[in-house]
Amino acid sequence: MDVSSVDASLFILGVIFLLLIFGLLSMGILKMFQQRFRTGWLCFGGAIVSFSVFMFVLNRWYL
Repeated sequence: MDVSSVDASLFILGVIFLLLIFGLLSMGILKMFQQRFRTGWLCFGGAIVSFSVFMFVLNRWYL
């Protein structure tokens, strides 16, 4: 698989958003285990919003 044709800005954008989305998901799970349900749900919501923004940016600028 040749990834040399992937633009550097697309790669950096993908890495940043993946770290943000999965970081928020893991923080939400951690907060749920700590019995802090409101903060956990806010982290899950933040992950959903981040994913939506990521999809919007991809569709707007790269596809």
